Amino acid sequence: MTKETLYKQISICDDELGTLLQGDDLDAIKRCALDYHALVHLAEVSGRKGPTIADYVFQYMADGHQNEIVPRQSYDVDLHYAGTNTVPLCWHFWHTTRIEDLVSNILMANGRQIFDAEWQAKIGASITDTGNALEEDEAVAFGQKIRLGALRQYMIAVGQNTRRIIESLTLEQVKTKVPEEWVMRILEEGGVTTDFRSVWLLVFWGRLTVGGMIVIPLTDHHMMHLTPCADHLPIFPPAE
Repeated sequence: MTKETLYKQISICDDELGTLLQGDDLDAIKRCALDYHALVHLAEVSGRKGPTIADYVFQYMADGHQNEIVPRQSYDVDLHYAGTNTVPLCWHFWHTTRIEDLVSNILMANGRQIFDAEWQAKIGASITDTGNALEEDEAVAFGQKIRLGALRQYMIAVGQNTRRIIESLTLEQVKTKVPEEWVMRILEEGGVTTDFRSVWLLVFWGRLTVGGMIVIPLTDHHMMHLTPCADHLPIFPPAE
């Protein structure tokens, strides 16, 4: 599988989901959302056959490149709100998974996030938030303590739980924004900090419908972070 083939599959899903969310076909929205979600998560999350882009990047990281420094993302969407423009490779997986856990469980399901003190200890994380405001030296120190096996387990637990949440959504939920108190729970539970480079996420998420959350935090956001990893590292063979 080449990088270009994976990118094309993901681009097709992204376009289709954006179109479907403008309509009312709930079954089609769920099908496409789950297809897209499967493409940007570890294959074990969905039971998908064959490696995904996340599998390729994670395997490279596990082969001794956990703290290789890479761009934070491939295009300038929120870098002016970021602590650093470059991060250790493992930071990307922490960041995207923490955000998915917070958004899917607290905002989309009004439930409890999966992350807790036990998970924090297993992973070796020095923070509980998404890591948005870390300076580069802080991000490097954070990455050096991460236990990849536990982080992978957390990624799978969050991804599989998200798929159950997507499957349970009603059309009314997909089209609706969530109450402000649900958004503020994320700050109260340590998912973001009061640093402006972190807390701005609450404003952003609070403006989204649940359908918008499927696109930004749960699917396209993963590609925002997987792409700079795949494009700057020797993970894939060259295209033929």
